[in-house]
Amino acid sequence: MDKVKKNVSVMCFHDELCQVYNALMTALSLLREGNTVDVFFGSRGINAVHKDKIRELKCLPDQPEIGEAVLRKMDEMNLPSAEELMFFLIAEKARVWACPLNKELFGIKESDFYDGVKTADPATYYKDVIMKADMNLTF
Repeated sequence: MDKVKKNVSVMCFHDELCQVYNALMTALSLLREGNTVDVFFGSRGINAVHKDKIRELKCLPDQPEIGEAVLRKMDEMNLPSAEELMFFLIAEKARVWACPLNKELFGIKESDFYDGVKTADPATYYKDVIMKADMNLTF
């Protein structure tokens, strides 16, 4: 059976670790299936493309005991970290974007981003990426 190749847009607007992790894992899985993948980080999700803040993301911050149990289980399962997933996405040629508005609102500099993360152009991003995507997934 032939693989179906799609243009996929993944948008992450949260900085809760489980949401970010799901966005990263979904994007990487789709990329590894041969799809073209754009991943956009807006609102608080912009913290996921910040080299330092990605390490501070919390799993279920409103339920710390459950969040800690989830993290222990992830370690037991030897799952890659969010940092590793971000590295793989960029290295494997996903296009990773940061929201320019949230960059300014949260005082983030280009040098804070992982190498390979670009600031999206609000005048063209939606027209050139979102509207042309076969699938738009939001986390």
